[in-house]
Amino acid sequence: MATKIKKIGVLTSGGDAPGLNAVIRAVVITAHQKYGWEVVGINGGFEGLLGDPSLLRPLGLVDVINILPQGGTILGTTNRGHFGMSEERPGELADPAIADQAVAFCHEQGIDALVTIGGDGTLQISYQLEKRGLPIVSVPKTIDNDLLGTDYTFGFDTAVRTATEAIDKLRTTALSHNRVMVIEVMGRDTGWIALYAGIGSGSHVILIPEIPFTIDSIVKQIEWRETIGAMFSLVVVAEGAVPADGDTFYRGDREEGGMKRLGGIARWITEQLSKKVEHDVREMVLGHLQRGGSPTASDRILCTRFGAKAVHLLAQGRSGTMVSLSGTSIQAIETWKIVSRQKRVPFDGDLVQTARGLSICLGD
Repeated sequence: MATKIKKIGVLTSGGDAPGLNAVIRAVVITAHQKYGWEVVGINGGFEGLLGDPSLLRPLGLVDVINILPQGGTILGTTNRGHFGMSEERPGELADPAIADQAVAFCHEQGIDALVTIGGDGTLQISYQLEKRGLPIVSVPKTIDNDLLGTDYTFGFDTAVRTATEAIDKLRTTALSHNRVMVIEVMGRDTGWIALYAGIGSGSHVILIPEIPFTIDSIVKQIEWRETIGAMFSLVVVAEGAVPADGDTFYRGDREEGGMKRLGGIARWITEQLSKKVEHDVREMVLGHLQRGGSPTASDRILCTRFGAKAVHLLAQGRSGTMVSLSGTSIQAIETWKIVSRQKRVPFDGDLVQTARGLSICLGD
């Protein structure tokens, strides 16, 4: 059923990822050219909905002319603020009145619907606003590729490219010095980046959160490689990988959103391997390098399709949904079916079996 929309808002929330601007561009062009709608950019994520009109900026065609290849987001984003989720009531906002305030502000500003661009936290907040009567379509963003309901999230392909290229460069120094290089990539709860970048770079050990690992299994892989004349090894580890007899490694501080900040797994593995192998062992943490830079052509196209589809869904009255990639088609899935759920690497899935068939050690 068609809706009587005249103005929509668009915002980016959560961690940054390559392709955010490409989605904004597609939303603006499609809304203006196809439906004649006004578009308002909301600065600072959901925080821009708390009563300050100066955080709203009209977005016309001229505003998005050159942003397709740009990394980051012209609207800014944040993981912190007033929209934290409750620890006692899973899936609910810590302060439900904040959602009411945001919806009321949209009504006051004549914003009929929102396109929200983000990961699981963004989906959770969007779901709460939708339940209060504000039409919303979400676009799935996370370099970790861990959202249910879509084959791929945007930003993932670019992050994998960045990680793969970095590992390729580290291979040359490892080979030159007969070193073991331990490369830490992002992946709090899932190992998609580690697996894709590890396989794509021809790495020899890949450690992911879904498969607890032992140091001895890594040592055996390094020693086996010596028997075939390979005197260097590349170990790719997701930041959330867990030793079989230990816990996840955290730093002392917390992320902007309040979660414990991961860190230290590559350093710990390096220290443990240095005690057990003859090689020089070095670590490299790629960190936020994986979030930056211009999106790949694949991500640009996916973002453009996602952004356009989000506007079409609003025009069709199909709010309360997230756009998704299913095979080669852009579809829509109801937000309630996927919110607060995670897509993890299947233990016996094709990607894991491919790695094992290539004699890549997965740590178990």
